[in-house]
Amino acid sequence: MQKVGVIPGDGIGPEVIKEARRVLDSVTESKSIALEFEEFPLGAGHYLKTGEVLAEETLQRLSRKDAILLGAMGDPRVKPGILEKGVLLRLRFHFDQYVNLRPVKLYEGVPSPLADNHRKIDIQFVRENTEDFYVGLGARVKSGISNTSLSLIRRAYEAKFDVGVDLKDEQELAFQIGVITKHGAKRIMDFAFQLAKKNGIDLVTSVDKANVLTEMYGLWREACEEASARHGIAKEFQYVDAVALHMVRDPERFKLLVAPNLFGDILTDLGAALQGGLGLAPSANINPSGVSMFEPVHGSAPDIAGKGMANPVGAILSSALMLDTLGHKAAADEIESAVKEVLRSGKHRTADMGGKTSTSKMTDEILKHLAHR
Repeated sequence: MQKVGVIPGDGIGPEVIKEARRVLDSVTESKSIALEFEEFPLGAGHYLKTGEVLAEETLQRLSRKDAILLGAMGDPRVKPGILEKGVLLRLRFHFDQYVNLRPVKLYEGVPSPLADNHRKIDIQFVRENTEDFYVGLGARVKSGISNTSLSLIRRAYEAKFDVGVDLKDEQELAFQIGVITKHGAKRIMDFAFQLAKKNGIDLVTSVDKANVLTEMYGLWREACEEASARHGIAKEFQYVDAVALHMVRDPERFKLLVAPNLFGDILTDLGAALQGGLGLAPSANINPSGVSMFEPVHGSAPDIAGKGMANPVGAILSSALMLDTLGHKAAADEIESAVKEVLRSGKHRTADMGGKTSTSKMTDEILKHLAHR
């Protein structure tokens, strides 16, 4: 029996997770896969009611799960950053989910604002998920002399920064520190090159801005060079702005990109536009030897919450990624195939794709195709 923690979250999160659960229940029953679900009421409602974001006891309970399925975080009643940092980022860091895997596929029948519908876009994005400029090290200082102490604590290391600033002729200054470690760069590169080998991909594209941020991304490039030699797979280096240009002009040139946290976050949203929108985009936050978390790329979309307009495909495909990671590839492939067949027909499109199909109706159609397999 594999155990899954479910966090429906905010906005449309509970709606799309409900649909993903329907699909999971169907395919696990047909494949005799034993999953046990436990729901955790984290998010805006819980925070506004209790003042608690994420308790240590909840983290301990989640640590006993094999995977986590998350809907979305964010609510206009709560100051931006409280839930996103307090729940989403804390879970990623606590469980050392150092891989953010985001497949970008343009399925037949899906209208794309950036790509011809007949193009064969299939890109694996491997985004480093725990370092770079998302480590939360920064401060704002006023004019004069100030000293700031910052700490970065990870399972594998601890780093402390003492930053002294003597600010003259300016009222205020803000700074943010980005961090890439040898350990962090090596393990994400190893994951990327191993994934390339598994999928028969012969070229890994490494994304950075080493011409400007030379120290951080110089180390990043060194790790890529070493991984390329270690795994016997070719690599290329591309600046992030060039990658963005090529993704719009010629996205088929890329098969697997490995990117640091900030650039990976931005480029994968561009990738979601290529595949028809955020509602179609799945993602996985992976710790290969620990608890991984799976979530659709889209946000909580409070403006359409409760209206039956949300696209459940991103959440459903995220649940397929979860099954694959848990060792049930055949079940995961069946879910993706059913999604492909529904999208290919062009008959059923939710509002984000220019259609009128409701959230539950979209899932109904996917379930019909699953039943016929």
